[in-house]
Amino acid sequence: MELRHLRYFVAVAEQRHFGRAAERLHMAQPPLSQQIRQLEAELGVTLLTRTTRRVDLTPAGAAYLEHAREILAAVDEAGAVATRIAAGRTGRLTVGCVGSATYSLLPALAKRMRSELPDVDFGFRGEMLSPDQAAALHDGSLDLALLRRLPDTSGLTLTDVRHERLIVALPQEHRYADRKRLRVADLAGEGLIIHAGNGRSVMHTLVHDLFAEADLELQVVHQVAETSTLVTFVAAGLGIAVVPEPTSALNVPGVVYVPLVGTPGVDLVVATREGDANPVLARALARLAEIAGS
Repeated sequence: MELRHLRYFVAVAEQRHFGRAAERLHMAQPPLSQQIRQLEAELGVTLLTRTTRRVDLTPAGAAYLEHAREILAAVDEAGAVATRIAAGRTGRLTVGCVGSATYSLLPALAKRMRSELPDVDFGFRGEMLSPDQAAALHDGSLDLALLRRLPDTSGLTLTDVRHERLIVALPQEHRYADRKRLRVADLAGEGLIIHAGNGRSVMHTLVHDLFAEADLELQVVHQVAETSTLVTFVAAGLGIAVVPEPTSALNVPGVVYVPLVGTPGVDLVVATREGDANPVLARALARLAEIAGS
């Protein structure tokens, strides 16, 4: 038995006439009659009673029609689902972000993807350290990661998103709050709030390196796990912080941001698993490129 037999039977059962059913199916009537007889022979039951004027369903035919419709509907739905998945219009995608991207790129990406692809199950995880995101990509709990460059990115495909300048987050009443720019040397003796991580945080390492290259002692007063906490501590007057420029999107009252010149800045990259052919991922990458470039 083939699906075409079910489609032929349903057409005849609904039209109650072989001629009209043949027209609906765009085929000649004799082959249609032959196919229905083959179906009945295979089943070993009579599905239709035929007269010169009309066709009626037997009780067995009425029951068969109900199930045939369900089967054909399920087949059509399976095809539609496959088409949507292939087009990247349904499925699942989980996105991870480092702190600054959580507040600058993630909201726009989440809004865009949920608007364009309402049938996709999106998950978003912000404030993740870059090594944690890389590990999550490898174990499959993340599909797309916005992170900092790492020494080991084997098994991952990386694409540059943008280069981010460094800025200094200062309490509003700080003596440097009115400055147009600062250098690392200006931060000598200041109490710094930095990302925790013992080297696992790229920003933790970067700040240590900046002070070492300037031959300055880094005076750490607090270490925090999340960028939002770091900026909140600055607003409370507990210290200052060196952060990527997009962190200013937090707009925490009581915090002033001043560019830190003479530094290399830091790159934001998007990482995916090598060879990941998820069509939803391709759409997300395209939208991310549009948002980052706007």
